[in-house]
Amino acid sequence: MFQKKPFFKPAFKPAFRPTGSRPYNRFDNRFTKPNKDRINEQIKSTEVRVIDEKGTNLGVLNTQEAIKMAKDRGFDLVEITENVQPPICKIIDYGKYKYIQEKKDKKQQSSHKKIEIEGVRISLTISPHDLEIRALQIVKFFKEGHKVRVEMKLKGREKAHFDLAKEKLELFISTIPKGAKREEEIKRSPQGLAVTICQAKQEDRSQNDSK
Repeated sequence: MFQKKPFFKPAFKPAFRPTGSRPYNRFDNRFTKPNKDRINEQIKSTEVRVIDEKGTNLGVLNTQEAIKMAKDRGFDLVEITENVQPPICKIIDYGKYKYIQEKKDKKQQSSHKKIEIEGVRISLTISPHDLEIRALQIVKFFKEGHKVRVEMKLKGREKAHFDLAKEKLELFISTIPKGAKREEEIKRSPQGLAVTICQAKQEDRSQNDSK
């Protein structure tokens, strides 16, 4: 007599995975950031030019002898130039070397940080209260590390009073708290006048205070 097999229900449903794909494995070195530095036994060349921890050129040595020398002194042998024959290696504390390199990279990245130019618009007939608000807004942009393009919008007959408008714009820039420095001369724009400013350095502020 035909015997029916007992029904088995899996405890969980396996997640769908496309054919040929592999699950993420944190121990798989394909997912780790490769180390570009060759140290000690990772150096492939049989001979290397060695510079010791004091900066003295020891000449060309056998790689294994150079590694032993570095380890005997409590350091590592690090390949610093590979595109010459033989490669140049240095006896250094690799942990300290790596820390200094990372610090330099971070400093370089911060110096290349993108500076945005924000915009603030005023008019010839703007009230003192609104000018104060615009000035505080510029200070906020300065704190965020940005430059500011200040535009004075002129309407109709106001465009004929260029000198008056320029004088008022210069006065507004001089009243910005903590100081502002013009990066260019005030120029005519399609809407009226415009100038790009940045935060004044300490020496620039002291010069302005002495005037």
